[in-house]
Amino acid sequence: MPKITTNFTPNLPFRNPHFNTIYRPLFMRDTISYERKRVITWDNDFIDLDFSCIGSDTLVLLIHGLEGSSNSNYMITTSKQLNKNGYDTVCMNLRGCSGEDNLLLGTYHSGKTDDVDFIINYLCQEYQYKNILIIGFSLGGNLALKYLGEYDAIPEQIKGGIAISVPIDLTASQAELAKFKNKIYLTEFLRTMKLKLLKKSEKFPDFKLDKKLLFKATRFRHIEKQYTVPVFGFESSEDYWKKASSKPYIPNIKHTTLLINSLDDSFLTKECYPYSEAENSTNFYLLTPNYGGHVGFLSSFSNSHNYWLEQKIIDFINEKVILT
Repeated sequence: MPKITTNFTPNLPFRNPHFNTIYRPLFMRDTISYERKRVITWDNDFIDLDFSCIGSDTLVLLIHGLEGSSNSNYMITTSKQLNKNGYDTVCMNLRGCSGEDNLLLGTYHSGKTDDVDFIINYLCQEYQYKNILIIGFSLGGNLALKYLGEYDAIPEQIKGGIAISVPIDLTASQAELAKFKNKIYLTEFLRTMKLKLLKKSEKFPDFKLDKKLLFKATRFRHIEKQYTVPVFGFESSEDYWKKASSKPYIPNIKHTTLLINSLDDSFLTKECYPYSEAENSTNFYLLTPNYGGHVGFLSSFSNSHNYWLEQKIIDFINEKVILT
């Protein structure tokens, strides 16, 4: 029964899930020096990788969440802490998220694991790492879990994965995000997505974007109807949510894997806590602290005391993952 218990009791303000969620992007300031590598994809597009290396034989691939990037605070702090503990890192900027628009009409979505598979094979072929681990946050965590459970021909260098704050059931979580309590988050997600779609419509005149409907969009399905569904070949938003969700793939995961979902995450519903999957697995671990919000897991106004999440990641790698 790979369920992990924990004692995470943050200071009073951080026990509020919204405070914990918002504090990190707004007030956690950190920097890192990346070395960027642009990788040309099989379909003549590009994906930008940002490396932070110390000369380790183990590389950790980090995948950000919706509308994030390698410069998202959680990506920076995780990279720096992993470096301090002896691991190289590479942050995968999903298409259109590296600060420069990608070349094709299609960018990314919650279930687009072909890009993850491509980058992993690239890393295995071009670099001499003995071990590679995958860490994903939110949407990136969904990609990590889905990849580990979906693909059979996973390179032997892949030793395990960790996913944080993951909406593993997209049907349930998108409905939860549409509730009033999450309006501030949904509004911000939609704002940046709308701007990107407007740029895409200018770049690709044949892409018939209904700008009036775009400006009126208040839910993810409104964006998906105009973009995700037709561009990526789904039948409907419901078809997309079903096919892109990682939850059905969890029982197929053969690598040592950890999912950390806080119980107070306002993005998630009961469907996003796979207790039975963890109980019936020998290698899929589940950690559900009472507090943490969505990709927050902060406990104090003192930044030096705010590495609970990063330490859990490092502890899991050191204690559970078998590295060669």
